[in-house]
This record gives sequence, structure tokens and C-alpha cells, in this order.
Amino acid sequence: MTEFRSAEAGSVNAEELARFAKLGDAWWDLEGPQRALHKLNPIRISYLRNLFCSHFPDGQSPRDRKAEQPLRGLRIVDLGCGGGLLSEPLSALGAKVTGVDPAEENIAAARRHAVIAGQDVDYRATTVEALAETGETFDIVLAMEVLEHVADVKGFLTAAAALVRPGGLFVGATLNRTLKSYALAIVGAEYVLRWVEPGTHDWTKFLRPAEMLAPLKSVGLTEIDRAGIVYHPLGDEWRLSGDLDVNYMIAMARDA
Repeated sequence: MTEFRSAEAGSVNAEELARFAKLGDAWWDLEGPQRALHKLNPIRISYLRNLFCSHFPDGQSPRDRKAEQPLRGLRIVDLGCGGGLLSEPLSALGAKVTGVDPAEENIAAARRHAVIAGQDVDYRATTVEALAETGETFDIVLAMEVLEHVADVKGFLTAAAALVRPGGLFVGATLNRTLKSYALAIVGAEYVLRWVEPGTHDWTKFLRPAEMLAPLKSVGLTEIDRAGIVYHPLGDEWRLSGDLDVNYMIAMARDA
């Protein structure tokens, strides 16, 4: 079995961990410090639902993406799950979801809200490296809005890829390192609009698509889809786009 570095020497960034751990139940405040993620959630859930329904048939039949629980039977791990903002909706769509975060405080908040929401999510306070060491694999591995916060992106992605079963998917979402993203995601979102607390993001940690792809390709994953996400102020909503200059998602598959 491949050995992965411990949290102390691996992907966990102590400063970033402390920043998010202090949120507690504020993770679920629609007008609180994570309101930007709440606003982003509908489009990323829609994208993931459609992608998973297309990639994973239900036995011999295609999945009905309009069904109440179209993801039934799929095992998903949500890495860096925070308070469970993505884990819970995917559970509601029928998936068996494992939410992983190294901050005990985040996992405690996620568990509290899951009880209120009536969702059975397997939340674990651990690291991606520790989970990879167990040899456990999943149909789908998610690293959504977490890569720009880790200390060792290559190590994180290598461990994440080890969690993808044969025939499974990895999906990552992050911010591109462009002048446009500096203007919109740093200056605009943090200091002008105050969508998130100033200092939440470090532009130098944003990843160009090639920087996400390279470690995953090196361990046998193949890109199958990519999409940008852009904000439309008139509708006050996020939409899918071919523009990857700021927010983007990439899906990769492991051969069966």
C-alpha cells in the first residue's frame, strides 16, 4: 500500500484550519461568513447530479436525474467538508456520503446540523492522507473549494486519487490564478462586496487547471469534463460557463 505523509507534514495548513474551525454553527447561517458558498451551492449540486447520473448507470438502466433520489447507491466522500454544506444535499439525493474534515469543530457542527436535517452522513474528523492509508475507496471523491486552502496540493491530490475506485470519479473545484480572479475573487469578493472575510483566500494558492490536472494524471486519472462558474449580478446567481478564469470544476475518471 502507498504510504501517505501525516497531517503534520502533509496537506493540513494549521492557519487555514483554525480560520474555518472557528465558524461552528455559523457554517449554516445563510447570511453569515459562508453565504457565498450557500449562494454557489445550487449550481454545483446541479452540475454534480447531472455528471454522476450520466457516468453511473443504475444497473442496466440510465439514472433519472429528475428523480427524487437519483444518486441512490453511490458512495461519495466529500474532502474538506467543513460544516457539511455539500455533504447534506448529496445525501438528500440518495448518495451514501462520507464527510471528511481535519477540524473537529467543523465535524461537530456538521453532525449537529445533519440531525436537524434528518440526513445520515458519515462525518469523520480525519485527513485525506489518513483516509487513504486505510485503503478505503469510493465511487466519487470530491475536493470542492478546498484545494486553495491546503499546504501541499500535490500530496492532497495524490491521496485523494487513491480513494477513487476503478471506474470512479474525482471532481475538484477551485479558483484559477489569473489577474481576473485577483480582481474579482480577492479585491471584489473580499474587500468590496465583503462576501467573505478579507484574508480568506491567498491568490498565490489559486490553481491553474494544469496544476490540478498534472498530479491526478500522473496517478492514472483522465479528464472527462470541465466547467467554469460565473456570477450573474442581475439574477444574483451563479451559472455554468465556458469561462474558467475565476471559478472552475474539473472531473476526472479512473479506468474500470
